Amino acid sequence: MTAAPARSAALARCTALARSTESRPPMPNNPYHDGPVTDHFDGRRFFNPGEPETDRTLKQIWRWRTSVPDNPWPGAVAVTPVVPEASVAGLRVTMIGHATLLIQIAGLNLLTDPVWSDRASPLAFAGPKRVTAPGVRIGDLPPIDAILLSHNHYDHLDIATLKALHERHAPRIVTPLGNDAIIRRHIPSARISVGDWGESFEIAPGAAAHIVPATHWSSRGIRDRRMALWCGFMLRAGGKLVYFAGDTGYGTGQIFRTMRAHFGPTDLALLPIGAYDPRWFMAAQHTNPAEAIQIMADLEARAAVGIHWGTFKLTDEPRDDPALQLAAGLAAKGIDPAAFIALQPADVADFG
Repeated sequence: MTAAPARSAALARCTALARSTESRPPMPNNPYHDGPVTDHFDGRRFFNPGEPETDRTLKQIWRWRTSVPDNPWPGAVAVTPVVPEASVAGLRVTMIGHATLLIQIAGLNLLTDPVWSDRASPLAFAGPKRVTAPGVRIGDLPPIDAILLSHNHYDHLDIATLKALHERHAPRIVTPLGNDAIIRRHIPSARISVGDWGESFEIAPGAAAHIVPATHWSSRGIRDRRMALWCGFMLRAGGKLVYFAGDTGYGTGQIFRTMRAHFGPTDLALLPIGAYDPRWFMAAQHTNPAEAIQIMADLEARAAVGIHWGTFKLTDEPRDDPALQLAAGLAAKGIDPAAFIALQPADVADFG
């Protein structure tokens, strides 16, 4: 794809998904969730209490898209898919791509935000196209027990993939408020556990998925911004605590310090390190590598994995920049580079 069409497609996607509330006609009802007002739900839209504003105006979008640097990504990056073991007694993470990981822990097989489609888009012919094949072919997956689904953006909630996984495995899907309505429109028989920030679900004896806050937003179209909730997950199983951030900005950092106080030190943190430039536009919703390192410190995480980079070109930074900035940031703080690794698709890491 040449730079001009790529920019045009990105502009169209951003225009559709990032209109401000003020620039759109009112929508009388929330099509996904009907519930009481809370400290992060005003009766119609969810929001990030005490955190920077994530909504963007058309003027801001135009400012961004007319100043994009000329740093095209490669059309494809070679990946040799791996075939995972059927079960792992300890803790193993296999990178599929972007925010999709296979977590194998205490005999359980879990997927995060599974996307096997070629594009992160509502359209099959336009939108961000993956440059790395999935690190595991969908037919080579072990039996999947559960899916942790953080929010409804197309690079995280992919209906085609969820349908394929439902047909093969019928896994339980744990997701925050409103996303169940989106999934059930396409997969009526899906096994879904839906909850608010602070709720938890037992996904197997001795294994629980806790829904925790993230600083982000949601949308599937031009009129449903922030009408379904977004989240991260704390997974406790096999004597380990694993944090999957989904998508998040750093903001004040309070949500991460609160997690540490509530759950204790994290054994493994799966943290987004990509889709961060330009900072004036992206900082409220996406962490950069330096902020991911700070989250690792806030959680007192013993190990971390960099995710959400190198598969879909969503923002301005060069493809390899997240991994390079992560390495530089760790070196500047005197942190062992083996403690926080940026996984490529098909990479496998064990955490004892």
